[in-house]
Amino acid sequence: MRRGIKLGIIGAIIIIVGVSAFYLASPLFISTEIDEPLPEGAEVPAASPSSNQFQEFMAMSEERIEAGNQMGEQERNQIMLEFARMNTSIDESMAQINQSLLEQQTSQTGNETSDLLLTGSFVGVGDGIHDAQGITKVIPIEGGGNVLRLEDLIVTNGPDLYVYLSTDKSASDFVNLGRLKANIGNQNYQIPEGTDITKYDTVLIWCRAFSVLFGSADLKSR
Repeated sequence: MRRGIKLGIIGAIIIIVGVSAFYLASPLFISTEIDEPLPEGAEVPAASPSSNQFQEFMAMSEERIEAGNQMGEQERNQIMLEFARMNTSIDESMAQINQSLLEQQTSQTGNETSDLLLTGSFVGVGDGIHDAQGITKVIPIEGGGNVLRLEDLIVTNGPDLYVYLSTDKSASDFVNLGRLKANIGNQNYQIPEGTDITKYDTVLIWCRAFSVLFGSADLKSR
């Protein structure tokens, strides 16, 4: 009986060893290499037109606005998505307001200073592509004049984004404060002398190339 059990165990071991040897010798466990050419008549897809178009668009300067006007909605959205993947940040302190802007203001006369601190919160367009968060303030500075400060700003990146003080959200009448310095962070913009803040009471993050709103904030007295 015991001899039969021993023979059975030995037989099982022989089978296991044999099966293992077979699989170890199998091509599944042997490194192989192959270099098949493309089938005749097959073509490798070139870079997507949107990528090439994006690079060309980036290389433009003032021509972007004209090019944007000639693009279809699908082309615009593709470029918007490309920009949305890129982020830039800046963190200008309050002290930099007095350092950089005060020098410009002290050499000017007749500036009026806002008596009230105006504030607003950004609201994005909410279409899944264009978005904006953060707060904005109109701050009087020493020597006269006002500065627009954007704090904790997070805006979907886009081509040719600018900061406007506008009478409405469609930028029908606005004061251009300059190109958005970064789509993330704290930043300061000098408000031109003589700007009527009670009239231009809406802050826009506006895409000049495509004439598209990304976000807006209504300025109100604190």
